[in-house]
Amino acid sequence: MRIIGLTGGIGMGKSTAAAAFRRARIPVFDADLAVHRMQAKGGRAVKAIEAAFPGTTRDGAVDRSALRHAVLGNREALTRLEHILHPMVEAEERAFVGRARRAGKRAVVLDIPLLFEVKGDERVDTVVVVSAPLAIQIHRVAKRRGMSKVDVEAIIARQMPDGEKRRRADLVVKTGLSRNHTLRILSRFIQTLRA
Repeated sequence: MRIIGLTGGIGMGKSTAAAAFRRARIPVFDADLAVHRMQAKGGRAVKAIEAAFPGTTRDGAVDRSALRHAVLGNREALTRLEHILHPMVEAEERAFVGRARRAGKRAVVLDIPLLFEVKGDERVDTVVVVSAPLAIQIHRVAKRRGMSKVDVEAIIARQMPDGEKRRRADLVVKTGLSRNHTLRILSRFIQTLRA
């Protein structure tokens, strides 16, 4: 079974790429979605996050805005949060890959925004990086999440630079041109997985 790592900075187009893989019936593990479930009411990370960051949960769920303010721009706090979440996400990822392997799938996609940062590229066969110009990236994130430009830039600053991700990729998908262009590149790649 071929394991594809899908990554790229925030607002680069991972959702569009992941949707293309899903339409091609290739299972996709969404690390962000896993984190959201862990932080939702009754999620397995809620108690550990409240213990590490008192006052960042409400009604049995993580208050994502409060948590973001607790860690944004604070390297030590962010590292503490990562030590809570990353092992939980990796455990879910291993279970996902195991289920796909038992089901006889030929390929799976691991959609992990911080793939290189967490050394996830060591667990995949091929790395696909989605990339767009910085101005487009900032516009997409600010529009979608309603965040200020300063907050968006702070998030981008803590991620590996786009140029470095592109350099380490097996395939770079440029998402700043047009949706059709992006989907054509992904379609060609998906055909190689079926060959």
